[in-house]
Amino acid sequence: MLVSENEVYRYSIDTSDGEKGVLKQLYFDDEHWTIRYLVVDTHKWIPGRKVLLSPLSIDHLDHENEAISVSLTSEEVKNSPDIDTEQPISRKHEMEINRHFSWPYYWVGTGAWGSGMYPRPFMAEDMVEEDSHLQSSNEQEDENHLRSTKEIAGYHIHATDGEIGHVKDFIFDQETWKLRYFVIDTKNVLPGKEVLLSTKWVTDIHWQDRTVQVNVKKEDIRNAPEYRLNEPISRRFEEDLHTHYGKTGYWKF
Repeated sequence: MLVSENEVYRYSIDTSDGEKGVLKQLYFDDEHWTIRYLVVDTHKWIPGRKVLLSPLSIDHLDHENEAISVSLTSEEVKNSPDIDTEQPISRKHEMEINRHFSWPYYWVGTGAWGSGMYPRPFMAEDMVEEDSHLQSSNEQEDENHLRSTKEIAGYHIHATDGEIGHVKDFIFDQETWKLRYFVIDTKNVLPGKEVLLSTKWVTDIHWQDRTVQVNVKKEDIRNAPEYRLNEPISRRFEEDLHTHYGKTGYWKF
C-alpha cells in the first residue's frame, strides 16, 4: 500500500505496552530512497527525549485509527542510546542503536534492507556475519547518506528544460518503506494541481540550491495525471502515470 508521508504525521506511535509517542520526522538514505528511521517524540513518558525507531520494529500501520504499532516496550525505548536528533546521525550512532535493538545492519548486503528488499525480523546469525563484514571492510566509517524528508520539502523541481513546481510531500510503500514518489505542487504554472514524480527519475539533488533535477520534460509534468490526496493510489493509476512519462514501472524489475 502506498502512503502519504504528511498523512502519517497525524499517527501516534504505540509501544507494545500501551505508551504513545508522536512522529516528528522521517530519515531516509538518498541512495536507496528508503526510510531508515522514524524520529519519535516521547515527551509524555520520557520528557525531553526523541528517539530513533527503525521500520524493522514496526508491527502494523493502522490507518483507520491513525496509529503505528511497534514491537517494543516503553522500557526498551527508554533504554535506547541517547541520540541527538538535531545533529547529523553518524554511522557510529546507527551501529549503537541497531545493536541495542538487535536490528540487522541495513547497509550490509545487496538489498535495500541488507540481504533483502523488506524489513525483516532479526536473526542471530545476521549480526555475526555483519560484524565480521564490518571489521574486514571498515564500513563503520562510511557515509550513511541519511536525510530528513522535511529537509527536502519545498525543494524546487528542475525538469530537463526548466523549473516547474516544488516538493510538497512524499509517497512511500508501507511494505518496503521505499519512497516511491514526490508529490509536486505545480501551482506556479498550474494553480491547484499536484502530480507525482518517481524518485527513480531523479538525476541529481543540489542540497545548497535546494533543487531536485529529474529526467522528464516540463510539458510531461504539466500534462501528468492529477494526484488527489483523498484517493488511494491504485496500480492502474501507477501504470497510467508511467505510460504517460514513457517510463517502466518499478514493479517490473
